[in-house]
Amino acid sequence: MTARTTTACFLCACHFLWLDLAVAQDENCIEIYEIDKTYTNIMWYASRMGFSRTIGKFEEFEGIINLNNCDVSKSDIYITIDTESITSGVDEVDQQLRSRTFFDVENHPTAIFESTGITLKERDTAEVKGNFTMLGNTREISLEVRFNRRAMDPIINQMRTGYSIKTTLQRSKWGMDQLLAFVSDDINIAIEAEALRISQE
Repeated sequence: MTARTTTACFLCACHFLWLDLAVAQDENCIEIYEIDKTYTNIMWYASRMGFSRTIGKFEEFEGIINLNNCDVSKSDIYITIDTESITSGVDEVDQQLRSRTFFDVENHPTAIFESTGITLKERDTAEVKGNFTMLGNTREISLEVRFNRRAMDPIINQMRTGYSIKTTLQRSKWGMDQLLAFVSDDINIAIEAEALRISQE
């Protein structure tokens, strides 16, 4: 084996060792969290002809957060919402919300958010962009996210994270364009979320 060949083999070995170390570091950085529905609220606010805001929430949803502690911008979020679980606290209003006039839950029982990019802003805040699918239509939205805390929950001895999230959706962009004279096009969303780390053993 010539000196040139030996050097080439050494460099090749170093390259693959660096790749292995990089992959191992990435794996050590990532923690997987599952949304804790007990302490998570997905709230919505819609103006009713300017007189007041109707307030409601979704009661059934699931979510996974792949949190990269080495580089938060490489984290990702996936959330599914059961649209039939929408509630305003008034049965008559809820029936209309679930009808074809609004969410058409019979044909579109699920809304999905999947993050596509995270940009850190000021300390503990970030802009999370992603694709939001509702009524069979997918549009990009932007979430304003504040990271509240990441710590061990002493009650259950499990790592917990907390977030405050807000955004505004223009419902007509997803084809929900009826009764705009009575119910605002802009829908404000506010989410208080907690998530528990899933064991990766």
